[in-house]
Amino acid sequence: MIERERQTLPTGFQLLPAIDLLGGMVVRLAEGDFDSQTVYGDDPAEFARSFAAAGARWIHVVDLDGARDGARRQTEVVTRIVAAAGESVACEVAGGLRDEAAVAAVLEAGAARAVVGTAALRDPAFVQRLVARFGAERLAVALDVRDGLAVGQGWVPGAVGVLAEEALATLADRGARTFIVTAIERDGLLSGPNLELLGRMVRLRRGAIIASAGVSSLSDIVAVRAIGCAGAIIGRALYEERLDLGEALRLVG
Repeated sequence: MIERERQTLPTGFQLLPAIDLLGGMVVRLAEGDFDSQTVYGDDPAEFARSFAAAGARWIHVVDLDGARDGARRQTEVVTRIVAAAGESVACEVAGGLRDEAAVAAVLEAGAARAVVGTAALRDPAFVQRLVARFGAERLAVALDVRDGLAVGQGWVPGAVGVLAEEALATLADRGARTFIVTAIERDGLLSGPNLELLGRMVRLRRGAIIASAGVSSLSDIVAVRAIGCAGAIIGRALYEERLDLGEALRLVG
């Protein structure tokens, strides 16, 4: 039995502070570019504890090594993050989850939700199998969008993609109910969310949309909530102290 099946997942609009892992370090990339990274620390578990202390109900964890080459390299670190966050915090884990065994492993490690991206775009039936095995509430699909196209391996310039709306509809038909939508051109740049893209995804009414990339102020949080997003991932703005997590959480109640 997967331990987090007994956890009641937080509902309503959620803020998800992000912990991106590369070589065991906490980093942020600019526009998904592995050659443009900033290191913020070497103790991911401590960041998880601080986010939990501030009142976070979710934490978004990304294994960037796994995302880059498809081989999960941060499993032990992810386990420590989940433990440090505590039972009151739900962790979702992304990066390199390209088969059922990989998804099962992060859920068994205590993650409340697994995030799949590249594999889902390549094989929508993969999502259907995951939903059947684990349930839709244990799964999120990452749609990394460049020039209106959802692309696998979104950090690779010129990666082949499919229209974002088409990708979302196809995967919703396979049972996905939660989608993390990232505007690649704004990721890690503190330039504000792509409200036009997010609005298009919300208006499809095919699932909960979590905004990712560019959310860097209280006004950005208000804006993505106002257009109907179910949550927002925040990263660099926290690490560079442009946004106070406690204040942001109080804003959304």
